Amino acid sequence: MQRTGSPDWRVKSVTSVMAAGRGEFFRSLWTGLETLSPPGGRPAPPGRGRAMPRPERGPAGSRGWRRPPRAASSRVTGSFRRERKERKSTDVLQMKPPQPRDVHLDRLPPEILVKILSFLDASSLFCISHVSTLFHQLANDDGLWKKIYTSEFRSQTWRPKSAHEAASRVEEEVEEEEQSLGHWKKIYFSTLAGREVNKWKRELKDIRLYTGLPRQTEWLLRTLNVSWELTLCDCWGQETVLQESRVHFLDSSVIVRWSEGVFPRYRHISSIQVHGVRKEMQKSSRVRPSWRSLILKLDMETERRSIIGSDKLIKLILLSPGVIIGSWRGADTVAFIMVSLHFHKLVEKSLLGSPACLYSEPVENSHPAFDSQGYSVHFVLHNTGTEITSDHFSHVCCRTVRLERELLQLKLIDSTVLHQHKLLSGNIKLPWKSEELEGAVENCCIMTLTVLDRFLKPVWCVSTPIFIRMAKRPLSITYCGEHFLMDYNGPGGKVKMKLVWMKEQKQFFLISLIIYI
Repeated sequence: MQRTGSPDWRVKSVTSVMAAGRGEFFRSLWTGLETLSPPGGRPAPPGRGRAMPRPERGPAGSRGWRRPPRAASSRVTGSFRRERKERKSTDVLQMKPPQPRDVHLDRLPPEILVKILSFLDASSLFCISHVSTLFHQLANDDGLWKKIYTSEFRSQTWRPKSAHEAASRVEEEVEEEEQSLGHWKKIYFSTLAGREVNKWKRELKDIRLYTGLPRQTEWLLRTLNVSWELTLCDCWGQETVLQESRVHFLDSSVIVRWSEGVFPRYRHISSIQVHGVRKEMQKSSRVRPSWRSLILKLDMETERRSIIGSDKLIKLILLSPGVIIGSWRGADTVAFIMVSLHFHKLVEKSLLGSPACLYSEPVENSHPAFDSQGYSVHFVLHNTGTEITSDHFSHVCCRTVRLERELLQLKLIDSTVLHQHKLLSGNIKLPWKSEELEGAVENCCIMTLTVLDRFLKPVWCVSTPIFIRMAKRPLSITYCGEHFLMDYNGPGGKVKMKLVWMKEQKQFFLISLIIYI
């Protein structure tokens, strides 16, 4: 039986096979051939997973297959190739990219999501609360944060409870139900911050009797990796943030200088801010975002200023809280900015303030005039590297005086008592440095003053630059040299000093020191 172009040959072939006793096996094959048969009677082209239709079997009793004519075989093969190319090009045009599967976590019940979030730690739970509104609500669940707080800050050791403790526990549970969302989250972070603060506050309890200040202030600031940033805002609202260039630690103060970077012009500066910054290093040596604590903020429009000295290159402009701006002479450009910070509460100011608000503590209702036991004073004159004079005055007699307002007068050095006069070691000058240039301004230095009550508690602390001016008339008949004055008038009090320049020794004598608070 010869095979023609019509599909009748497959019917006869399958019929003959079924007649030979193999119908059950090829019944499914017949169904597939009917499916693959294209309209028009042309056999389906071979493809992946499709077998070529085998030629029909010969007469009954013969075991071989009859070979089709060569011409018919070539025509069928050519048509298969053409149709395969057409179908392949059509498949390429109809190919579509796979669609991504949508993952809808919000379709899960809240109980399951809360159970999943319960396996996260505190930092991961805090981060995931910023993903969406749903996760913000779930991540602030009081049950999750209460579990974290209990596992970290409370002991899990079992012990029998009394009836009073059980009743108080029931009251606590009732109060917890009435509390707002995120209550235990606030308790956890406040406790965590308090525990870290208590670690370094224990180091501040060791007080140095000579100064009345914590002994480990410098060590603690270095250990906690505290630095200070300077933020300058110009008239157009643009901010310039500068990192510290040099830090000088002294006995009771620290001097920070910024001299590297691009400064705005002096007349364009509208405000000056100094922030304490603590940079924490992770185990992977990555720097975490640092917390910025505001220490001081100056408004240049309302802040009073004065020129306290100059040399051939710069002039020093003093701002009231102890900030010095070094400006190049003959130009409106800033060379450096220097700030003197007193050690009193410096660690708290550098760590516990916010980026916009100063650190503050409760103010006690006590007036220094009511303390009849006397005061002690630690007084230092110094520059950025060395001390000019340093002394401690204990059990200072005080009396109330009335100048422009009622003040408490502490007379540390009397001009009539010669043995109290002090010889200053070294010249009074203030060194400066700006990138590759450096120099020193004469007749300028820094005064650091700490007034303590009888319990060694600081009453008035100040660290500020100060300058010498020549007196209009002689201040003492005992000395025949040139007489000078050094004054400071701040919000907490006043300081008045009298000095005499000795030409033979080429040194200054401090012959009077009076403090008004």
